[in-house]
Amino acid sequence: MKYLLDTNICIHLFRGQHSIADHIQEHQWENCCISEITKAELLFGEELALRRGKNVPKGAVGKFVAAIEVLPISEGIELFAREKARLTCQGSPIEDFDLLIACTAIAHNCILVSENLKHMDRIEGLRAENWVER
Repeated sequence: MKYLLDTNICIHLFRGQHSIADHIQEHQWENCCISEITKAELLFGEELALRRGKNVPKGAVGKFVAAIEVLPISEGIELFAREKARLTCQGSPIEDFDLLIACTAIAHNCILVSENLKHMDRIEGLRAENWVER
């Protein structure tokens, strides 16, 4: 089984928080992946931190992205459109990036690993887990 790591899970991993590294080891690194959206969000976060003078290791995200499978969002775009329309009509829309990540997980038959299960539970057909231990 493949596990698509949401951006918040990757951030916890970088910070060494919530036993995420242990979960990845348990499920095996080669079974973990991220979406192109998560790649973009992580690169933005690193760039913003550097511009603000924060002490972050430059290039850490690039090394991470080079070491993990990055799934394209293109296969989930039609599902994204259907789910966005359905959720909007129900009056319970989800942020576009979160919905794209979730639809990528569905399209690639992955389990989404996210700390945001509250709103992800509204997405039809999504299998999701929260690995954060607080």
